[in-house]
Amino acid sequence: MNETVTLCNGIWLRLKRRGRWEYAERTNPGGGVMIIALTAEDKLLFVEQYRPALECMTIEMPAGLVGDVPESATENAIEAAHRELIEETGYASARIDFIMSGPTSAGMSNEILAFVRAHDLTRVNEGGGDETENITVHEVPRKDAARWLVEKMTAGYSVDPKMFAGLYFLEHDEMIHKR
Repeated sequence: MNETVTLCNGIWLRLKRRGRWEYAERTNPGGGVMIIALTAEDKLLFVEQYRPALECMTIEMPAGLVGDVPESATENAIEAAHRELIEETGYASARIDFIMSGPTSAGMSNEILAFVRAHDLTRVNEGGGDETENITVHEVPRKDAARWLVEKMTAGYSVDPKMFAGLYFLEHDEMIHKR
């Protein structure tokens, strides 16, 4: 068996090598959470923000790290989703359901992402993220969401492919919750 060597320790990531395989580890034990949020007007919430790693604007569903702030260090994915949804979009959710979790990039990282669905949304503030973020919230009619995402890609935005998985989960909600 190959020895594991730590190459670099950061605040949020650790770079490791095992044999000839290099990979990143998340240092927060809770992974991440992505929120599929639909308003009472049947509009899907997307967030737009600059991502330094990509050096461009991205379109994503509201999301965040689980347990990334000291006062929330022991939270689970559902609790993080409640917090992140308000922080990023300004909407609170009366109920958030867990859909599934899995690796974001199994060949490069140990990060696990939970997909959740937010129900019964109420606008409580303007959103836009915390003091380190500059998030624009987009409310897109569900029926137009896939086309809108493709238009954003054509306009030069980086669109997270997981958005399309989120649309699938939204359209197949009954089947997913029967399991």
